[in-house]
Amino acid sequence: MRPFIIPVFIFLSSLLLITCVDHLDINLPQNINIIVVDGILNNLPEPQIILLNRAQTDSVTGRSGFKAITKATVEVIVDSTQVITCHETIAGSYQLPLNFRGQVGHTYQLRFRLSDGTQYVSTKQLMQPVPPINKVNLRFSLASLPANTGLLEDFRSGYDVLLDVQDPANQRNYYRWDWNLYEKQDWCQSCNQGYYMTNQLKVVSSYPNTLIYQTQPELAENCFAAPSPSLFGGNYTQLPIFLINSYVCRTQCWDIIPSTTVSVFSDTYSNGGMITGRIIGQIPYYTKNPALVEVRQSSLTADAYHYFNLLQEQSQNTGGLADGLPIAILGNVYNRVNPQEKVVGYFTAGAVSSVRYWLDKKDATGTAYGGVYYDPGRKVTLPVPGEQQLFFAFHRALPTVESYLNFTILGGGLRPPTALCVPSDTRTPFKPEGWRD
Repeated sequence: MRPFIIPVFIFLSSLLLITCVDHLDINLPQNINIIVVDGILNNLPEPQIILLNRAQTDSVTGRSGFKAITKATVEVIVDSTQVITCHETIAGSYQLPLNFRGQVGHTYQLRFRLSDGTQYVSTKQLMQPVPPINKVNLRFSLASLPANTGLLEDFRSGYDVLLDVQDPANQRNYYRWDWNLYEKQDWCQSCNQGYYMTNQLKVVSSYPNTLIYQTQPELAENCFAAPSPSLFGGNYTQLPIFLINSYVCRTQCWDIIPSTTVSVFSDTYSNGGMITGRIIGQIPYYTKNPALVEVRQSSLTADAYHYFNLLQEQSQNTGGLADGLPIAILGNVYNRVNPQEKVVGYFTAGAVSSVRYWLDKKDATGTAYGGVYYDPGRKVTLPVPGEQQLFFAFHRALPTVESYLNFTILGGGLRPPTALCVPSDTRTPFKPEGWRD
């Protein structure tokens, strides 16, 4: 599953973000070229990952986006002495050894060097203890999600996530809360202008009007682009330009949907007291199907709290005139040679307490976001079958089952095939702990 890190896109929620140490004035959206660091180490037995990206403006379109920083040398320094090397798993994602676990009372510092030799380092972060979550409750509301955000087409039905925690006395505590939603997914691959193939293909005939492939023993497990009618000079059927074939999962599969908002808290005015009914987020009512929610409570250092608190305040400003233009939130990572270079994002470490909550959705009313679709041909609104609701919620289109090929395949079994549930930050074929069949 996805480790406890901030989704990268949150760093451009207003376009860019800001810091408790320094404000970066930028003429947005031109000329952006800024490194973005995203990493929170924890004490759980799960992958510990550092994300490195570059936020930059396309010179042609003028649009801002992210580009993964690859081939960097990334290290975490423990207690100023032990150096742990990370390895790049996918572009811009650097993972610590699988047996690594953060420990309360130890310090952690990020150090990395880009392929051009430029070196960066973070401040040292002391992992603080975290108390257990006493209670979690999810409360359905037709107006749970914020209005006028443009998200989910202004759909607002969802669940408020509430928790209780006993704050420890005689110590300063800083908290960060988030959640992961596990929803059952029945559709594992969609191929635009193509077909899903379990094995590699080899052309064996292309003349005069029939294109024939032979299935090979090597696995493919991916989309195969449909051949163009003019590829071999034959008269082959042209696929519809907007054809997207979708394929059901071969095994059980779950999508992992993370929270995308920041929720932090300081016990400055409630030290040692009971924090009761604290709303720490909202989960959209995507489908009518039962789901599993993991609620996490993480400790923060004081400076990390100030950073994320400013991020939280910035994300809650919804565009009024008094809000002003967005400014970049600078973090605790800096260029070792040129400290004036602006680096966005934060590296820190925090202990985590988590609770898993079975969400049966029996109290939900109204229609789920993926529950109905409008048929323009018949000019009617129709219900979406339960096994297609999550797909429809994400794609705003029903899955289209493969009906024909514009070429011939020898071997390979019946079509359409099923597709692999490929493990990733947002998907798993392994039944989540706490899932009820």
